[in-house]
Amino acid sequence: MQKPDCHADGCRVLLAPMEAVAVGFWGAYFGAVALMLTGSVVAFARSLFGVALAAALSALSFAAFVVAYLGWLPVHDAGIEARLLAHIAVFSAAVLGLMLMTMLGLMRQPGATLRIRLRMLGVGLCVILAGWWLEPAAALVLSSLMACGVAAVALVLSLRGARRGDRLAWVAVCGVAFMLIAVFGLSWIALHRNGVPWPIHAISAVAGMACLATMATTLWTRYSYLIELREVMAHGPSYDPVTRMRSHVETGQMVGALFFKHKGQARAVGVIAVSIGNLYALEKLHGRAAANHALFVCASRLRRCAPVGVEMGRYGEDGFLLLVRDGGDAQRMNDLARQVRAHLSRPVALSTSNEPAQLETGGTQWVADAGVGVLLATTDAPPSTAVTTARAMARTASSYASHIACWDSALEQVVELSQVPMP
Repeated sequence: MQKPDCHADGCRVLLAPMEAVAVGFWGAYFGAVALMLTGSVVAFARSLFGVALAAALSALSFAAFVVAYLGWLPVHDAGIEARLLAHIAVFSAAVLGLMLMTMLGLMRQPGATLRIRLRMLGVGLCVILAGWWLEPAAALVLSSLMACGVAAVALVLSLRGARRGDRLAWVAVCGVAFMLIAVFGLSWIALHRNGVPWPIHAISAVAGMACLATMATTLWTRYSYLIELREVMAHGPSYDPVTRMRSHVETGQMVGALFFKHKGQARAVGVIAVSIGNLYALEKLHGRAAANHALFVCASRLRRCAPVGVEMGRYGEDGFLLLVRDGGDAQRMNDLARQVRAHLSRPVALSTSNEPAQLETGGTQWVADAGVGVLLATTDAPPSTAVTTARAMARTASSYASHIACWDSALEQVVELSQVPMP
């Protein structure tokens, strides 16, 4: 049974039982808003104020737009509600427009930032002033058209960037397209309070969630960039920008600090050296850009496969070094070596161009000829001896079928790691 709710323009019917599906979709949307706000709090806690502010403003402004257009404001006069919705629509469109311009990289220069903000402010004021010369319903239509217009302009600009090969611009295209669908659906709901079928609510809510997801993806890209930039500024020359790991010098200091910290205690340390034998040939054949790309991909794969408690860094021009503090478990060390080899042996599509638009369109297939050396050492041994031995074993491993070499204490020689299936 439906319950009437008195409104200035008549009796408005509350959600019927069948429309509870619409309530579920909008509940999922506000759950996505809460998740994005949580992410902004985490970014704020890490002192990334700009990223946190952008995420919070994006989520809150669009959430305010949704709440207002769904008719959930405590206003009982139709004219006042329409005026209020018009103002909220202008404010939300301006904030989201500025966020979208930031996502598209159009506000990087101070002059462009001021110019875009003034234009957005001017358009918003003109729409608000024009709305006061119109009837409340007409003012609401005008503000909704402004919101759709801002999304349409951002869609055109993002398409221009995407056609130039900007990968992030395609994310912006999807986000703006979803935003346009959500704004159009919400405008329909606001202008036709009664008789709006639940699929319109569902489509609008899903489009809103997709818009938030694409915004969060773009902001996460920005967030990762700032984290990397802060690491570079904090470590300076000890941070290798190609592999985003410790540099050769810093890796040597890491090894020395670990061994000398427990000197005389004979604690077990696992040393895994990785040597990429065909990196030099790749550089001579395709240039330094392709070699840097290969190093970048190999380092990224190493970071993904290394478990917690494993220290790693770049060592030499063509290798990496992994240290396991609790390296007494030989089976664990062998399993880790197999994981490293399996991850590094996957093909890589390399780019041979320095043009940003062509970085993701590499056509050169390359497989790293990675040799892995596994050594169980103790902290009472000289660290230089342990590292040199592990690197020599990694180079020797290239001649084995498994490309993994380990030290057999019984035979006192380097042997190939047996091809035992990983658990």
